[in-house]
Amino acid sequence: MYEFGLATYIRNVVRTLGLIDPVNEYFLVGAPTRFEQLGPVQENFHLVPLQNPETTFANYLEMNRVISGLEVDLVHMPHTFWRPLLSKAPYVITVHDLLDYMYRARTNNSMSRMVHSYLTRHVMHHAARIFAVSNFTKRDVSRYFNIKSEKIEVVYNALDENFMRGHSSAAEQALVRGRYQLDSPFLLYAGRISPHKNVARIIEAFSALKGELAKDASYPDLKLIIIGDEVSKNPDIRRAVIRSGMQHEVRFLGFVPIDVLRVFFDMAKVFVFPSLYEGFGLPPLEAMAHGTPVVTSNTSALPEVVGNAAMLVNPENVFEISRALQRVLTDQSLRDRMKTAGIEQVRRFSWEASVRRMVEVYTEVVAEHRKR
Repeated sequence: MYEFGLATYIRNVVRTLGLIDPVNEYFLVGAPTRFEQLGPVQENFHLVPLQNPETTFANYLEMNRVISGLEVDLVHMPHTFWRPLLSKAPYVITVHDLLDYMYRARTNNSMSRMVHSYLTRHVMHHAARIFAVSNFTKRDVSRYFNIKSEKIEVVYNALDENFMRGHSSAAEQALVRGRYQLDSPFLLYAGRISPHKNVARIIEAFSALKGELAKDASYPDLKLIIIGDEVSKNPDIRRAVIRSGMQHEVRFLGFVPIDVLRVFFDMAKVFVFPSLYEGFGLPPLEAMAHGTPVVTSNTSALPEVVGNAAMLVNPENVFEISRALQRVLTDQSLRDRMKTAGIEQVRRFSWEASVRRMVEVYTEVVAEHRKR
């Protein structure tokens, strides 16, 4: 079963490196369960499993010991971290967003916050280069950590190949409709269920939308489908449903595999993603790849990612979200324009172009280190 988020990034970087770089030797260090998602790797890739559980201090020590023993020329850390890397080799980091850093800055006690902030800053300043997944993230990194912009490379994410296989067939859609008992048109949200994703406001906007559509007897059986992690961990979401009186109109499906998710994208009337903060934001692009109109936020990295192909809204304004959904639902010429623009926007992002730039940076960093 594929995971999303960081796992998608690692899977696609490794897959693309295998396609474009048969020369350099790569050691993939991590938990054995992570390797299962990679599938077969090229001969110049070597899997190095760690024995200790992830996030433990023992795992951190083991990782440093293993990396030092491999005597590599360069280390690429695929996410932001705060415990210093104890390696003589230079390292580069990918920064997807600063959400964890900012969350810890608000919630930790003063001593813990100070230590975490100091060590994260140390890690950033000692990196040979930083890959930011958007210009928005680059600006955040530069501002929060006082890092010169020339040290930060913008290397965009792109779609997982599973979302680039074209539209699902009628048979696939019939199968998904039967399995999930879908017999009504629906709006779709797919992503994590966490406060910054703004799911409660999606539900409130959907409730307002239903009221407006009822005036014209339009889409009387419209539903809202929410795909993501367990909603039981987020009681505020359930309360939003009850408060809005949408118990029979909103459905939570939990996690679904990529092959099923792509069918949902094909069938959805609109994809709604009014997130409060995104370092990049892949789900809107995934929806666009399937020709689904997107309503998303006018904040963080999302305008940069969706360009002019989506309807942008203030994510804190429930009625603005609702009005945008109504317009996209009821204006067929707008839907057609958004579909065409969305497919064009997706083509702007390519794993091959991004990973080729990564390899160029790897080469530059190793050459600079050898000179010193």
